[in-house]
Amino acid sequence: MNKLPGAIDHASPARVSLRDKTNNKTGTALAVVAALAVGLAGGYILFGENPMQAIAPAVKEGGENAAKARKPLFYRNAMNPSVTSPVPAKDSMGMDYIPVYADDEANSGDPTGTVKIDATTVQNIGVRTARAQQGPLSRVVRAVGRVDFDETRLARLHPKIDGWVEKLWVDKTGAKVKHDAVLLSLYSPQLVSSQEEYLLAMKNLKILESSPYEYIRTGAEGLVKSARLRLELLDIPEHQIKELEQTGKIKRNIHIHAPFHGVVIKIGVREGQYVTPKTELYQVADLSKVWVYAEVFEYELPWLKEGDAAQITVEGQPGREFHGHIDYIYPYLDMNTRTAKVRLLFDNADGALLPQMFAEVVLQSKRSKPAILIPAEAVVRSGIRKQVFVVTSPGKFEPREVEVGITSGGKTQILKGIDAGDEVVTSAQFLIDSESSLREATAKMISDEQGSASTQSTRSVAEGTTTGMQEVEQHREQLPRMPGTTGAEPEQATTEKQAGGEMKMKPGATMPSAEENRD
Repeated sequence: MNKLPGAIDHASPARVSLRDKTNNKTGTALAVVAALAVGLAGGYILFGENPMQAIAPAVKEGGENAAKARKPLFYRNAMNPSVTSPVPAKDSMGMDYIPVYADDEANSGDPTGTVKIDATTVQNIGVRTARAQQGPLSRVVRAVGRVDFDETRLARLHPKIDGWVEKLWVDKTGAKVKHDAVLLSLYSPQLVSSQEEYLLAMKNLKILESSPYEYIRTGAEGLVKSARLRLELLDIPEHQIKELEQTGKIKRNIHIHAPFHGVVIKIGVREGQYVTPKTELYQVADLSKVWVYAEVFEYELPWLKEGDAAQITVEGQPGREFHGHIDYIYPYLDMNTRTAKVRLLFDNADGALLPQMFAEVVLQSKRSKPAILIPAEAVVRSGIRKQVFVVTSPGKFEPREVEVGITSGGKTQILKGIDAGDEVVTSAQFLIDSESSLREATAKMISDEQGSASTQSTRSVAEGTTTGMQEVEQHREQLPRMPGTTGAEPEQATTEKQAGGEMKMKPGATMPSAEENRD
């Protein structure tokens, strides 16, 4: 090739050295870009998609594999499940925290709180069970009672006229009297005048009974009847009225008689005492039947009904049992003792039961309707919750909330929660309940931890993808560029060989200056 005068010789050693350096840098850049392109193409071929989009499934799969490796989610306090730690720790008593795994509760498929115990532990802690049965339920109520008078068989005797006590035939309290026995004699001027009126009416009737006028005869008969009625209303005994009619002699005194067989429990007068209708002469009680008052607690009331059988024993009659029934249940409670009064009725023909005796009362309630019954000790009461532990399979105990009814004779009525034939725990259930409570609290915390972990995993995948893209971009920016190039794509600053071995710059590229060549 012809050279112009004064032209620079491009084949000089200095130019050749600069060209070699430029070719080395360009070759390195091309090698890196080619490697990156091959990697991206290979990823596309292998995954059929953008390799960056395949990062998320890979991260997710790695998380699942890590979960399958049974890595503890956290560690909890052995005594208080609400106290947790992300790393192994010890409590204030030196006890190790218990590791909690994701598959302890979440993947078991059992109800929350289900406890699994091996056969050896079941034997060691003394677990016993019983079957729920269906049948009637009755209850025996025991109480303390007090014998008292039958209020319907008490009599208080008052005179209906003013007068004076002439004679006391019964003058001692506690005396037994028979029906219609004379208790006292009473003088009253009013009684004397009433007897005289009756005698006059009788004489008048004898005179006018032969009168030809019927109204006169009728008037005389009416007068006799009214006079006799007045004597009866003044409580003059029938035998004294008949004696008055037969003899025609006025009686000075009238007799007060006992209204029934009984016992005089009070005497209110003495001989010679002036009495009025306000004066109580006697109190007489019929003890052929007595009442017994028993005090029962409020929770025992649902068992009792009027007519239920009752039985008492008293110390005054050792070895003897008296049988009666519930006569009445009072509709209020005693404010001080918070008990209800129950009235019992007993026959006392022989007078063995004395008023004010203390008695041991046994009330036998009637049987209830058939219901599901379990041992009373099987019910675990914690606050407002009542639950039992049902054996669903050997070594597996499931807690169930139940609605309980009445309890009697060691049996509790279950209204809702279990069925007849279910096997329930009757011993060591409090140990099982403690473990069940811990498991229930742990299950709740596991659920919360898994929710947080899922959110964190998704966030980590997104952050990892963004970080990878940023690293690629940074790597691309660190590739060597030809002098004078901008931050555009690398191929805009690369050179291409032309025919003849000369280097030709692409549009937009500039040749290095003489000062840059010297450097």
